[in-house]
Amino acid sequence: MGKRVILVTGGQRSGKSRYAQQLALSLSTHPVYLATARIWDEEFRRRVERHQHDRGPEWTNIEEEKFLSRHDLSGRVAVIDCVTLWSTNFFFDNQGDVESALEGLRTEFDQLCRQEACLIFVTNEIGMSGVSIDETQRKFTDLQGWINQYIAARADEVVLMVSGIPVKIKTTNH
Repeated sequence: MGKRVILVTGGQRSGKSRYAQQLALSLSTHPVYLATARIWDEEFRRRVERHQHDRGPEWTNIEEEKFLSRHDLSGRVAVIDCVTLWSTNFFFDNQGDVESALEGLRTEFDQLCRQEACLIFVTNEIGMSGVSIDETQRKFTDLQGWINQYIAARADEVVLMVSGIPVKIKTTNH
């Protein structure tokens, strides 16, 4: 299998996670699901537990809000779901300082990608709609767009999900 980075992007409810999980299962009988969400409240905790149950026993589930590279994924296929929530954690922990958050994300991404693993990142294209009137939302949209560009530039493959249909927009042959 070797070292590989795949970015799956698109709008909300476009089928990104489902596609990424199906891809991971086509590449491995025991993939890893690396969830970046923070558990904000009890309803969200129940949602996370339901998703874990729905994925099934073939998955290794890891919860990691920020420091993805501290997990050894060598020789594994891993879905990182999702870059948007991961970015949110860096953004708020840096009090909305976009440059500091972006530096932390880039550093962590680069460290993670040193591992000999197939990494499937799921992200949102939140900048495809209108410009927000809220300054914090505009700053976060900038951060999200920049980290998406950073990952896409380094990815071997980029897939844009449109209404449940995968559209390959970048493929690098090894």
